[in-house]
Amino acid sequence: MNANDDIVQRMHRDLIDSYDEELELEMDDRMLTGEDAEPATEANKEARRQYFRELFRLQAELVKLQDWVVATGHKVVILFEGRDAAGKGGVIKRITQRLNPRVCRVAALPAPNDRERTQWYFQRYVSHLPAAGEIVLFDRSWYNRAGVERVMGFCTDDQYEEFFRTVPEFERMLVRSGIQLVKYWFSISDQEQHLRFLGRIHDPLKQWKLSPMDLESRRRWEEYTKAKEVMLERTHIPEAPWWVVQAVDKKKARLNCIHHLLQQMPYQETEHPAIVLPERERHEDYIRNAVPQEIVVPEIY
Repeated sequence: MNANDDIVQRMHRDLIDSYDEELELEMDDRMLTGEDAEPATEANKEARRQYFRELFRLQAELVKLQDWVVATGHKVVILFEGRDAAGKGGVIKRITQRLNPRVCRVAALPAPNDRERTQWYFQRYVSHLPAAGEIVLFDRSWYNRAGVERVMGFCTDDQYEEFFRTVPEFERMLVRSGIQLVKYWFSISDQEQHLRFLGRIHDPLKQWKLSPMDLESRRRWEEYTKAKEVMLERTHIPEAPWWVVQAVDKKKARLNCIHHLLQQMPYQETEHPAIVLPERERHEDYIRNAVPQEIVVPEIY
């Protein structure tokens, strides 16, 4: 097998992996034995089955965690940081997949507008913080200043230093207010990011994920590495330590991150009253009107 064949197989696996988990479970294994696909050996099939079994088990635990958060009024903030294409979105999707969006929500803020650039740096993040009984997942966070803003020159040296002076106190304030803060950095290799970017370039369903900023970040790999090292060193505090997720293998990273997250909270299974479905009331004078055919969606499938 040459390097091109290996890249094609990687891209094929990533495409399959991007489908919804239930759909992927129902896929015929013969789909994995196409001309350019990795052979669906018994070992591969068993590895996939084990992954899904463990994922669904962990997601069931996340539902228990959600119920405990609601019952106790706990407040949770989880930050997901890492290079472009490191897999942050993938693990966020698997965490939120079975949860109530009114309890567990994602904050993925765009670049600040002109007004926000004149505010206190942390101000636009504060409005997304949780109330009692809520979990907020930040898909990138205030650490943009320590990463992309530093590398791309979007902040001054004084603003950069002020961020490092302020962020430990800001996070201690959050913790003192009763918010549990968990910070994850997703770590991938130079080669892995290169392959994932190639996959996005050649997948029409993923090309939207590649912005000019992403492409520039690829060129500035070493500058991002230096910025990450400084960030971890200067913002790793006892009240809110950093946790590094080895993310070269996407599926292992998802499982490891979710498992670790569950270990961070002393949740217990919450008792719920038995659910009884009430009898449907029927009235003799009720007549259901026919739906006009012109507003019915055509049944193409």
